Amino acid sequence: MPSPVPPPRTSIDPLSIGAVAVAVAAVSSSAPLIAFAAAPALAIAFWRNILAVGVLGPFALARRRAEFRALLRGAGRREAGYCALAGLALAVHFATWMPSAQLTSVAAATALVVTQPVWQGLIALGQGRRLPVAAWVGIGVTVLGAVWAVGADFGVSGRAVAGDLLAVAGGMAAAVYTALGERARTTTSTVTYTTICYGVCAGALLVVCLVGGVPVTGFDTSTWLAVLALVAGAQLLGHSMFNYALRRISATTISVLFLLEAPGAALIAWAWLDQVPRSTALPGLALLLAGVAVVLHAEARAGRRTRSGRDDRADPVPVLPEAGPLPLPQPDPVRDGTHRTD
Repeated sequence: MPSPVPPPRTSIDPLSIGAVAVAVAAVSSSAPLIAFAAAPALAIAFWRNILAVGVLGPFALARRRAEFRALLRGAGRREAGYCALAGLALAVHFATWMPSAQLTSVAAATALVVTQPVWQGLIALGQGRRLPVAAWVGIGVTVLGAVWAVGADFGVSGRAVAGDLLAVAGGMAAAVYTALGERARTTTSTVTYTTICYGVCAGALLVVCLVGGVPVTGFDTSTWLAVLALVAGAQLLGHSMFNYALRRISATTISVLFLLEAPGAALIAWAWLDQVPRSTALPGLALLLAGVAVVLHAEARAGRRTRSGRDDRADPVPVLPEAGPLPLPQPDPVRDGTHRTD
């Protein structure tokens, strides 16, 4: 069985770079579509996950049946557990981050949830992986740029403080979700991982909606169209492509790349909803992009050290292009009573 700590990365292949580019463009549509849809945020989160399972599920069961069987027995159960825990963490992210924007200002909630890369870096330290100093510098610059861009205005009322705490919890949950996904993707294929993860997330969100009395039906046609657009874009092309890239790109770097959603969403909102970005946000967006560039450069240098053998902290581990099904247990003639002694 693989170690709980993900293996060191090798070089980032062009396919992973393309997947990240598609993912950033897709998740950038999330906030404008949620703002457009006339439905509770938690209900939207439930539908985007359950409908994604409806799309991925039949394909996964048809093409990855052996992998699903392997996840139900023996050592495979541990891998299935990582997938399920990632789904629960994603549900916690949705259940905390989305309501936070209704309790505190959208700017403050956004500024706090984008602390995800900081929590991701701390998780990496807890796993025994020391991030380069340049990566920490890039994370700091990126978070500062995101806070500047959204123009955070933190409130002092009890309601605002509750919203701020929920936003911080949303950032932490997003970091845990990405870290668990990084671990699960070392042995589990993209389609199998995302099917389990989104299914568990949808089930947990449905329970939250039912307990909290959040309506999940009765929306108008334009809202349902927005939900379908979220499923096709932010969920299937966004989160799923980020999950694919976790085979080559570290969870910390993925968390930083997630922040590119902010300028992307601003451009879409400007073109579609006529929400003109504030001129004071432009320096923050520039800092955000600069921080992302620093983190990517640090990741590339770490990959080169690993390939050249100069990184003494761990031996390079080859990464397959895509995880296949877990091996099925082999029969034991002695244990099964089929061993013949004559």
